[in-house]
Amino acid sequence: MLRPFHVAFPVYDLAATRHFYETVLGCSVGRTSPTWLDFNLFGHQVTAHLVPDPRPTVPTNTVDDQEVPVSHWGVILTPDEWQILADRLQRAQITFLIRPHQRFTGQVGEQFTLFIVDPSGNALEFKAFTNDDRIFAPTSEKTQLGHVS
Repeated sequence: MLRPFHVAFPVYDLAATRHFYETVLGCSVGRTSPTWLDFNLFGHQVTAHLVPDPRPTVPTNTVDDQEVPVSHWGVILTPDEWQILADRLQRAQITFLIRPHQRFTGQVGEQFTLFIVDPSGNALEFKAFTNDDRIFAPTSEKTQLGHVS
């Protein structure tokens, strides 16, 4: 059985962070303190830690013709869970960093993906593979060198 992961990340406003993760993403709140909050994000423990200063701009890399923030994290969902979340975010009129779409169509890593940022600018990716057996599948040498066949 796969165990839940834990990730901690910086935030600048605990009230705005709680609203976003609890109300927008639908996370339940766990332990709290004046300087951090625990959330249940699809069965994983994510902890928002209050910090005083904004982080610098995050660099990006081009992935499938999209500028993806190098520093990001998220959860791999089932396609049905992903669609429910994408619809929820659209109804909440959340601004997407990268709108919900399918990438790598017909390739080993074919997936649905979307990127959003939380109130502190942390980039989150939610994705769903069309075939979970391909989550860790290697690409061909040609693909690794940037030559997609």
